[in-house]
Amino acid sequence: MTADELADLIERMAERVLAEREALNRLDAAIGDGDHGSSISGALALAMQEINMLEEPSLHAIWLTTAKALLNGMGGASGAIFGTFFLKGAAQLKDVERISQADMTELLQAGLAGVQARGRATVGDKTMVDALAPAVAAFAAAVDFPSAWRAAAGAAATGAESTRDMLARQGRAKYLGERALGHVDPGASAIALMFAAAADAYAQ
Repeated sequence: MTADELADLIERMAERVLAEREALNRLDAAIGDGDHGSSISGALALAMQEINMLEEPSLHAIWLTTAKALLNGMGGASGAIFGTFFLKGAAQLKDVERISQADMTELLQAGLAGVQARGRATVGDKTMVDALAPAVAAFAAAVDFPSAWRAAAGAAATGAESTRDMLARQGRAKYLGERALGHVDPGASAIALMFAAAADAYAQ
């Protein structure tokens, strides 16, 4: 994967999340502030603006720019968590000129580790980790980039849907108790959308 391809990947993620902005807001309205879709779509749009302004759009610069846009554009706990995913991944791209599947696996694993360290969430807590962890595992087990993104997208979608029947143990929803049952976690849903966008990019 080249720098141009990575920038295109981020753009596709931004477009997919924007298209589902209102759906994400509705999910968040049930267990949070109701603005997750607007926050993350706005931050990803900011990321693309700043990526397009980079004088030297290296792989590291593109991923780091995305991290900073999420950290600054979303704000709050969600911004910190999503930003951390990209920020920890960016460290894996220093001096890398072309991303291999192994490179991307390491990047995703580093991002997941950062998210779990920062948010202290594990699978089953009704957070984005329920989509992210199985997606990263599926990506790592695949044989090539296209099948890796497809497998990761499927795992993320399944993981996100699994949060519907979970009691939240982390995040704002944990204060709702059983009232959070029946609602998919918006962060997990956003992760599923981002992996789906990546899978679509490699299907073409």
